[in-house]
Parts: sequence; structure tokens; C-alpha cells
Amino acid sequence: MSYANAKLNACLQTAKEAARQGKSLRVFLGNEASDLDSMASSVMYACSRGGSAAGLTNVPVMNIPREDFNLRTEAVWLFKEAGVDTGNLLFLDELDLNALFAAGTSRLVLVDHNRLSAKQAGWADAVEEIIDHHADENLYPNAKKQIAPVGSAATLVAEALLAEGGIEAGVAALALGTILLDTVNLDPEAKRVTPRDDAAAQKLLEIAQADRKALFDSLQFEKFNVAALSSRDILRKDYKQYRMGSLTVGMSSALLPLTDWIKKDSTLDANFASYCAECKLDVLLVMSAYTAPDFKRELAVHANDPALRVRLVEFMNQSGLGLTRLVDSIGKTDFFAQADLSQSRKKLQPLLSAYLAQA
Repeated sequence: MSYANAKLNACLQTAKEAARQGKSLRVFLGNEASDLDSMASSVMYACSRGGSAAGLTNVPVMNIPREDFNLRTEAVWLFKEAGVDTGNLLFLDELDLNALFAAGTSRLVLVDHNRLSAKQAGWADAVEEIIDHHADENLYPNAKKQIAPVGSAATLVAEALLAEGGIEAGVAALALGTILLDTVNLDPEAKRVTPRDDAAAQKLLEIAQADRKALFDSLQFEKFNVAALSSRDILRKDYKQYRMGSLTVGMSSALLPLTDWIKKDSTLDANFASYCAECKLDVLLVMSAYTAPDFKRELAVHANDPALRVRLVEFMNQSGLGLTRLVDSIGKTDFFAQADLSQSRKKLQPLLSAYLAQA
């Protein structure tokens, strides 16, 4: 079911124009992770008061560069489904927030966090309000605070919207989908849902006239759906970089079989090489995990130095990964099936770091 979202889209258009004109703004900013909860809650809360208050235009800002939005595949899907024109969203790289807050006339609302990141700590004096579901770190004493241990920040935003009345079906769907994803479809076994999440979701279900299971299942599917992503974006979607001894090592987690990826991208080795050049890597490890129908792990090892690839594979096998060649090498990339399904990036990274520190 798709929705229209006229009022919210009008709000976003007004916000984007105000930012373009260099006006003083009230910025609604989610946390640096910029997951669906942060982005959807920022948009809904900013537009919940008609888009402006006390002489300032309310402007939701996504706390990532625009280029990274496509990596949040579940957010891309739900915004579209809810009828939100994402072309009118504003992203971190599209306006100068340092200059905006330095001028002293703009204000900041923190959504889905209550501590600015180290890079954004200089904006502390602008913080006037916080709406969040994480533990209160007791900062910004002059800010109005609404902090509660619910499953989703969207629950707190939905409560405010429902109290005002007149919520559009598209906004209800946006809030509902966010709450369902954060609480694993209101499942008590996941230990994320609270009575407030459940109560808000029931009211939103009535307004959106949505099928709860279908909505949640679609969001779960889209969260892991990389079919529309380029190889570079698949690598970037869940990527971490480390200095290990004298080497710079990138480790990406991917959610598709490596053989499917090879079929999807006939220039995969060249794209791995390009990503290594972009990030200045000596080694790129791609750890694939997927279910089809049983859970499987696979590993791609890319490095210019073939001797280094052999050495790393030998060490990882000595560490118990149980690597067996999946397909023939392609260029500077080797592909393996992984027998030990418990060996995730979180476990492998410290082992590799210790090994390469001694190498």
C-alpha cells in the first residue's frame, strides 16, 4: 500500500527553500548512525508543528552525506512507500551547519540521541530541545527534554503527533514502520518493545490501515536487499577500516552470495581494486553472510600482493575459519567458503590485528 503525504512534503519544500535562502533555522538532527529511526523521526518531528515556530523554519537534516542515503535501503523503501519526496530532504553535506550555528541565531533539536558527536560538539550552545529513547547523559541543562526508555524514538514523535490529532495516513505509515522495525514487530521476546510502543503502534495501524506483518516483513527484506546497489555501495554499506601493523586493512560485511555478486558485476575485481585505491588499502576483506536456506559465510580476499593473500588465508585457516576455495581467483581476488560460521568480522579483526602487528 502506497500513500500520499501532501502536508509533510510541503513542509520539506519550505524547509529546503529556507535553507537555500540562508535564513536562520531550527535544525532537527538525528544521530550520526542516521538509521531509519533517526531520519524518519527528524522529518516527522520537524513538520509536526506546521514547519515553523518562534520565527524559525523547522528543517530536518539527515546526519549523513546524500550519497550515503541509498545505503539505508529500508529507509529508502519506507520513505517512498509513505509518499515522502526524498528529493526535498536535506543532508549534512548540503548546508554549512558550522556557519549556521556560529551565527548564533539558529537553534538545534536533537532527535534519537542526547549527546552530540565529537565532531559536532561545537554546536552545543544551539541545543534547545531533545527527544530521545537512549539513556540520558544529562547534558545541555537548558534544553527542553523528552527522554524515555521506549523501543523507538518514533514512538515519542508519534505520541506527540497523535496528541495533536489530524495525522495523515502516510505519516502514520512512516512512524509505524519505524516502530515495527525497531521493536522487531512488537515482539516481547526481542526485549525492545514497551507498552508505549505497542499503544502508539495500534493507533497508527488504524490510521494507516496497514497490514502489520506485511509492513514489517517488507522492511526486514529491504534492510538486507542490496540488489539495486553498486559494488562500491555494497562495500560501503557495512564497512570498517583498521591499521594492522604496517598495513591498512578494510573489512566489509556483505549480504549476498559471492557467486551471485560475481554474476551481478563482471568487473568485480576491478571495483575491489578501485575501492582499495579510494580508501588507500593494502588489503580488502569482504565477509559475506546470508541464508539460502541455511546460514552461510563466505570470504573474499583482495590484495595486490599474491604472497600476502596466501599468507593471510593460511593464518585464517590456522585460526579455524575453514576456508575452501569457492571459485577460481579473479584478478587479485580469491574467493572462499567459510566452514566456521561463528567467525564474524568482530571476531576475526582482533586476531588479524594481533597477527599483522607481529609480521
